[in-house]
Amino acid sequence: MTETASAGPLAGGGRIRGTVAVLRQRLPFTSSVVLAMLLLAVATGALWSAAEDRAAYPFIAYGLPSLEAGRWWTMLTGPFFAVIPWYYLPMVGSFALFAGFAEWQLGTRRAMAVTIGGQFVSVLVATQFLALSRNSGWLWAERMAGSLDVGFSGGALAAVAVASATLRPPWRLRLRAGLCVYAGVAIIYVGTLADLVHFFALVLAIPLGKRLVGPRGVTGTAGPNVREWRLLIVAGLLLLTVAEVVMFLVPGDGPFGSADGVSLTAPELAILVLLVVPMLNGLRKGGRVAWRWAVALSLFVTLQGLAAATVIGLADVFGGDYDTAGLPLFFVDNLLWTVELIVLIAGRHAFRVPSRRRLRRHAQGPGVALARTLLGRHGGSTLSWMTTWPRNTYFVREDGRSYLAYRRHAGVAVALGDPIAPDGTAAATVTEFAAMCENSGLVPCVFSATEATVAATRELGWQHVQVAEDNVLDLADLEFRGKAWQDVRSALNKAAKQHIDFRLVRLADQPEPILAQVRALSEEWMSGKGMPEMGFTLGGLDEAMDPATRVGLAVDAEGVVHGVTSWLPVYTGAGQVGGWTLDVMRRSAHGFRPVMEFLIASACLAFREEGARFVSLSGAPLARSAAGAPTRTIDRTLESLGRVMEPYYGFRSLHAFKAKFQPRHVPLYLAFRDEADLPRIGLALSRAYLPDVRLRELAKLVSSSRGR
Repeated sequence: MTETASAGPLAGGGRIRGTVAVLRQRLPFTSSVVLAMLLLAVATGALWSAAEDRAAYPFIAYGLPSLEAGRWWTMLTGPFFAVIPWYYLPMVGSFALFAGFAEWQLGTRRAMAVTIGGQFVSVLVATQFLALSRNSGWLWAERMAGSLDVGFSGGALAAVAVASATLRPPWRLRLRAGLCVYAGVAIIYVGTLADLVHFFALVLAIPLGKRLVGPRGVTGTAGPNVREWRLLIVAGLLLLTVAEVVMFLVPGDGPFGSADGVSLTAPELAILVLLVVPMLNGLRKGGRVAWRWAVALSLFVTLQGLAAATVIGLADVFGGDYDTAGLPLFFVDNLLWTVELIVLIAGRHAFRVPSRRRLRRHAQGPGVALARTLLGRHGGSTLSWMTTWPRNTYFVREDGRSYLAYRRHAGVAVALGDPIAPDGTAAATVTEFAAMCENSGLVPCVFSATEATVAATRELGWQHVQVAEDNVLDLADLEFRGKAWQDVRSALNKAAKQHIDFRLVRLADQPEPILAQVRALSEEWMSGKGMPEMGFTLGGLDEAMDPATRVGLAVDAEGVVHGVTSWLPVYTGAGQVGGWTLDVMRRSAHGFRPVMEFLIASACLAFREEGARFVSLSGAPLARSAAGAPTRTIDRTLESLGRVMEPYYGFRSLHAFKAKFQPRHVPLYLAFRDEADLPRIGLALSRAYLPDVRLRELAKLVSSSRGR
């Protein structure tokens, strides 16, 4: 016990040391600079005593006075210090994050050049700008021309701005929008020397990013798409709101004058925040109502600025007297709201999502009959029959020849499996489905899709992750011979000796005594789980009662049902059923032990006699064949989730059981737009699989099951 307990901290320490070693190896420039910052802070005492209060500060800090005095070395010394001790935390942290990201994306040499070059250029441009404007009567420029600063933030911001060119949309725009919101608010409403350096760092780095990253750059689209228009407008409104909060909390004296007399009062600010917060969420989803409110707000502020300009103009004409303090900042603030109004109008096509009430009022969709007709006509994957189950909603193309079935939960449209479509039109169906989701304020994704659908989503710039593995058994050459089939042969032989027969039936046609036993088996199976029965891609007895579904029964000479399986038809086109998919599996805990091997093997032989080409043993969620350790974070997350769920649903045990039948494995994927959608998709999938269970109830069930 002692040795085991002591292994934990030692192992944890080893992992930490290993992580640090990997970071130093992968990020040598960033780790070296961070280490130098900390060592110099300790050696000089700047970590506990403000550097700006020391006599040596003018000899280490950069700025126009230092350069005019010939202290060129301050461009080298300044980046390694912070003005006051508590600034070290944001300075070192932001440098490690931004420069580390750039080094990870660009490589060490390119990241060094961009970071160091960005620091030098942004400081030099800022100081030259102040040198040119300090004698113009601009009080802010005169004040900033005499100030000094330290820190590596200009280079860090330039590095992350350049590295953003390596990101695919919409992450590139998200990162740049965040940087611009920060720099814009800071330079307009605060206006320190550091803010000026940051402003020029981004102004110079973002346009040059594509050239500076070289072959690592990701080619973007010709113009902003719907999501990017929404992001631009949300970023602009967020900038303006944050600016009002900053002026109220930290009234500064920036380039355009003091915020006194310009900032909102506390009640006005509260009203603005209460209006903007729901507006931002609505704009993010593309809501038409939110867009109208945003236009009205921007128009109100713009008209307010025009009215003020008119009053001032009339006062000049008639010789009136008025207070000019704060007017430049007032008009700049109103100009930004005018720009937001222009962008709102230019991007109005991205905001077509009607209100929830109108969506419910006009929600229409085809019935199951149309879905079954199209499925029989075009064929589908081994999971396609599940699209005809209750609770599905259908997206049908305008020509009425193809569809995707989906469930709507948590603002996500979770499409199930491949599109049911004529050959060559599956990609167009997915594209139109994604457009429908965008215009309805929904997050689109496709769950349990095959490689063909994943290829179609790649053209849209989507990502994918494997979530299951279908187990397909070809029937043409199926023979239960050899050592690998020993368990299956034994099950068939034992069943014959114990006079257990296989019946392939339609459950709805069975007499009540048989139905009662099947229900009892299902209830017994569920009671042993301690968790609710799942749905979505996992059917139950209700789905097994469908006349189109075949059911395999293991019945002994006394009429006792030992096990039951259900099989879903797999249409291959022209109304033909080319295979069957295993769905329900229920067995008695006290009956014939190898009943599942017997039922599956017997069904395979029976379907082959009927002319079927294959059967699918279906895929267990969160389970797949071992293929090395997962490398991506999302794959590792799903691997961990599978381990957590195993004691309750046994997905991996089921997957291992199906391996007895030597199937070929067909990977099934979750296709999604980008990683930012994954939390909502995870919530939507939990609701789809457990639609009648609240998250709080599920947490209690998991807790109680662990206790047992």
